[in-house]
Amino acid sequence: MITILSIISVFFVLRLATLIFSIKNEKRLRKEGAIEYGKINSLSMTIYHVIFYVLSISELIIVKNNFDVVSFIGVCLFVFSYIVLLYVMYQIRDVWTVKLFIAKNHKVNTSFLFKYVRHPNYYLNIIPELIGIGMLCHAWYTMAVILPFYALTMYNRITVEEKVMKQEIPQNS
Repeated sequence: MITILSIISVFFVLRLATLIFSIKNEKRLRKEGAIEYGKINSLSMTIYHVIFYVLSISELIIVKNNFDVVSFIGVCLFVFSYIVLLYVMYQIRDVWTVKLFIAKNHKVNTSFLFKYVRHPNYYLNIIPELIGIGMLCHAWYTMAVILPFYALTMYNRITVEEKVMKQEIPQNS
């Protein structure tokens, strides 16, 4: 169990670093006149994310699971999700935040991953991250109960993002 908590701690520190990056971008975007959309949805996603982590770790502590093959697969998903997250952050640099902002002169990214996977941050970062921590902690109840709610919230976020991008970003961007 200590091994699993240590691994989660490392990923938690990485997540904090990405949040600092997000907050820095958010402040600059606001100053430059960017508009935030889906505030309640962003808050809901944040709450579900925190609840998922807390319940996964709680389930680990209650059940007292040890690191095994399932945990290893979880770590692999975790690592994959963070590699994708770093790639996404690198590609959209100045506009990457955990919230939904449309900047003035916002352009749609068409780099490799964005060209072939619509919304890679959601599908290749958030989903594998959550499944990864669930598997790492053997948090089967947490995954069964919280993931459907998170999925609905993420579906709403993607729907809003698609709608806003069609309305606010010129088609040739």
